[in-house]
Amino acid sequence: MDRRTYVTLAGAAVTGGTAGCVVGGDGRSTDGDGAAGTTDPAGGDADADAGADDRPDVTVERVAEGFSFPWGLAFAPSGSELLVTERVGRLSVVRPDDGTTTPVEGTPEVFDGGQGGLLDVALHPAFPDDDRVYLTYSATDGGASAADGPSATHLGSGRLDLDTARIEGFEAIHVAEPFVESSGHFGSRVGFGPDGTLYVTVGDRQFKDFGPDHVAQDTTNELGTTLRLNPDGSVPDDNPFLDDPDVRDAIYSYGHRNAQGLAVHPETGEIWESEFGEQDGDEINVIEAGGNYGWPVADEGCTYGSGEPIGDAHDDREDVTAPAYSWECGSGGFPPSGATFHTGEAVPAWRGDLFVCGLASRALARFAVDGRDVELVSRLLTDRDWRIRAVAERPATGALYVAVDDGDAPVVRLVPDS
Repeated sequence: MDRRTYVTLAGAAVTGGTAGCVVGGDGRSTDGDGAAGTTDPAGGDADADAGADDRPDVTVERVAEGFSFPWGLAFAPSGSELLVTERVGRLSVVRPDDGTTTPVEGTPEVFDGGQGGLLDVALHPAFPDDDRVYLTYSATDGGASAADGPSATHLGSGRLDLDTARIEGFEAIHVAEPFVESSGHFGSRVGFGPDGTLYVTVGDRQFKDFGPDHVAQDTTNELGTTLRLNPDGSVPDDNPFLDDPDVRDAIYSYGHRNAQGLAVHPETGEIWESEFGEQDGDEINVIEAGGNYGWPVADEGCTYGSGEPIGDAHDDREDVTAPAYSWECGSGGFPPSGATFHTGEAVPAWRGDLFVCGLASRALARFAVDGRDVELVSRLLTDRDWRIRAVAERPATGALYVAVDDGDAPVVRLVPDS
């Protein structure tokens, strides 16, 4: 299938929308896609299918505000600076102790439309000795200044000076092709594994031809995949499909719909991923080299509005990898975005738990993890009516920081009550 075919299919399949609102997107009906020291009591009710909410009492503390659809969070190793991306194309350095926010110069031009824009951010694990910063973003095939046209998920890097808030020498190091006339499903979480390689999620760009020929099952393209790259954008020599001419070399796993969460398990080093389903069918996956995660031929969800199954159940097929946790059709789902494991001492009762951001579900979900057994324990922040986009743990304190998905949004931290 050549690029012109992709463009035609995507253009026919995607429901129209504007920046911040895509009808039929991962927010179910929509997918948008405070001042330092201001505090509010935290809220949160146990999920109907979870056990009692045994979380410690916490306070929600506003760290900084006024962000336009913030998407990614990344702390410097010292914990003194927090990087925040906004879909409109801004990157800021926030100093969480006083709420100071400084815009960063030298960021790329982005395609800011639908679910696209400036998306995730990660620092090199050796930062600041290796001062590279990595950004994922959507951009068109018409060059940096093009406002519309076929677009793709991009990964780029440059040298970041936190003191001057400037990136030098930024350039794209990988483009997840093909370019498609769609403003949705860019995926786009980026993170480093324990071996120093980069993992990048790429969405399926909202193709609706649910069958074995779907782009997420076609490994000659990079849509609906997890990519694994070296820090310079080259392909590691132990990637699983290097000897297969029918698979792109950068692909680490495939059969994904739209993954917007990546987290490294603190004990096993495994890469965990949270992924949007269609109507329900949302998933938490443990990413294995070479794995086919089934979308859309194996899925627990159903088509929007119909209640009709999209594919076989994962357990009914031997050629796919089943999720560690999923929401089946009729469950109401949990459209999930960012994710992180709690490893610090800020809230001892949360150590080792996985936190996953909810968009249309308007909650931060806490999961107990034992090996690959996952149990939904509680949903936090349910009284705020906040779409939760990203979560990160501060190295210095272990506190969790959360970005709210809104046009005038805060970044907040969860602080245990003393």
